[in-house]
Amino acid sequence: MNNSSLLHFVTTLGPELFQLFFITTLFLVSVLRKRQDKTCWIAAFSVIGVAIAALGLGNEGMFFAQAYQVDGLSQFFKLAIAIGFCITVLNGKNLPGVASAKRTDYYLMLAFSTWGLMLLSSAVELMTMFVSLEISSYSLYSIISVRKGSQPAAEAAIKYIMFGAAATAISLFGLSYILACANTSYLNELTGKITLDCPIAMIGITMFMISFFYKLALFPFHFWCPDVYTGSSNETAAFVATVPKLGAVVALIRISHMVIPGMAMTDVLAILAALSMTYGNLAALAQKDVKRILGYSSVAHAGYILIGIVAGTQQGLAAAAFYGLAYVFMNLTCFWVIARISPAGDNVTLDDLSGMHAYAPAYALALAVGAFALVGIPPTMGFTGKLFLFTSLWGHGYDWLVIIGAVNTAFSIFYYLNLVRYAYTRDTESPRTIDASIASRSMALVLAGIVLALGCIPAGVYQAALAATQGIWKI
Repeated sequence: MNNSSLLHFVTTLGPELFQLFFITTLFLVSVLRKRQDKTCWIAAFSVIGVAIAALGLGNEGMFFAQAYQVDGLSQFFKLAIAIGFCITVLNGKNLPGVASAKRTDYYLMLAFSTWGLMLLSSAVELMTMFVSLEISSYSLYSIISVRKGSQPAAEAAIKYIMFGAAATAISLFGLSYILACANTSYLNELTGKITLDCPIAMIGITMFMISFFYKLALFPFHFWCPDVYTGSSNETAAFVATVPKLGAVVALIRISHMVIPGMAMTDVLAILAALSMTYGNLAALAQKDVKRILGYSSVAHAGYILIGIVAGTQQGLAAAAFYGLAYVFMNLTCFWVIARISPAGDNVTLDDLSGMHAYAPAYALALAVGAFALVGIPPTMGFTGKLFLFTSLWGHGYDWLVIIGAVNTAFSIFYYLNLVRYAYTRDTESPRTIDASIASRSMALVLAGIVLALGCIPAGVYQAALAATQGIWKI
């Protein structure tokens, strides 16, 4: 490899190479230092990672025997993943559930999971996609249980591992069907081969996608989701609820290019989307724990994201990408508030939100914006994202799914606005102990501002998503 080729390799793969350097640094610090209670530099590294991912926009290239493609789609999602990881690191500055000597190890696992998701963003070969997904998943298996003195955390980790193992086995079995029928695992070579004329391949690709349905918490592969959110620490739940979803979305966008709209498999995806939206929203109505509410809401939002996949058009895939980014910002806004009003790390119930408008007005406002966005009320990013999703599918043979999505949006008003109702209309005689630092309150308002700004002025991000998804049509 000459100097120009090496420079092209480094600059094109900048985000993942920097993340790997970050992981190596964390590992060395973890091994060489006896105490690791000072972790401010980790936040600085995560911010640098966002900058490098932003600089990587527009880079293109094929690597590793054509199994790894750097294009607009991969760079869009790498930037989104880097942003989600950065906010998660900033959110976990205190980590009340993790001993100070283990915090570097904790961030090492988070960084490793993020690296796997970045690899998944560029993978265009099924085995590469599978390995990347497992890299991101194994790290999460270890950190979900990291919550001092918490039996639910251990139970949540066991459930996540067991369901993850089952999804992995099914996906590998499906991969064997694909290889038997198509004799290839490259996405560009599979295009047009997944048809009803080869039912084994249809079954195989459906089974292979189960791992991504599981990561997305799509019904009926959602059973782990509410328990993991509730059992894990607030900071861990914030990461699990958001960033891994981006990896699942980009993988489904790439795989869906092999599916012709109107085929039997697209019908299956549409049915799963409808069931996921309906079940998630109805189950959330009965919940009192805020993280459990967000857990069931993520099941519903998996269905919304799948609407863009079902559309199968460039606009539909761009809408799915846009909504995936919106989902990250909306949820991280809510989880930022949860972590700030619960500095001791305990779970927050609806009753705990009472009186927030009086003793924590900045957090109450941020929570309200996040809740309104998750419902899809204008002028938030959630409204714009759902508008893009619904309009991309309307007129493509699945109008019934758009109607179900709109009805489910109405259902979700009841439990999302419950968060606002408790925060603004109920008083409390014993205000909670909260993180009242100026930096934390300012960050909450910044996140809320982003959700509002990208709802009012979405054109730039949506056009970037359109440009990103345009590249896969050349495969």
